[in-house]
Amino acid sequence: MFVKSLLLLSVAIAYVSADCLHCICMRESQCKPIGCHMDVGSLSCGYYQIKIGYYEDCGQPTKKSGETTEAAWKRCADDLSCSTTCVENYYNRYKSQCNGLGMGACQIMARNHNGGPRGCHNAGTLAYWNGVHSCCGCS
Repeated sequence: MFVKSLLLLSVAIAYVSADCLHCICMRESQCKPIGCHMDVGSLSCGYYQIKIGYYEDCGQPTKKSGETTEAAWKRCADDLSCSTTCVENYYNRYKSQCNGLGMGACQIMARNHNGGPRGCHNAGTLAYWNGVHSCCGCS
């Protein structure tokens, strides 16, 4: 019985994460590969409007041997699978910065996505989180 409960919980968490990711994607670009745009003094690119430093922090998924970081970042940002992997990696890297704050996974993901590694501590990310939350009802 415990194993079944654990399995159901895992499925529920995965579903919430997919819903949360979709709402972040919608908030950033209407979930379209919109290329790069200036945002707060630097370029933000693709589905999730990822900056180059964020791409580096997420582990540079799909970067090819010999490819520049800038080229890999722009290519990844406009690829839904790659950019989603980047957002998930970023979340997993920095979620511990929010331990003990009583926030759910989606709130941590959204606020850190918007405000950096400690975005969950920044009141300036609350409006962004409220927009994601109103889309998915996630916590």
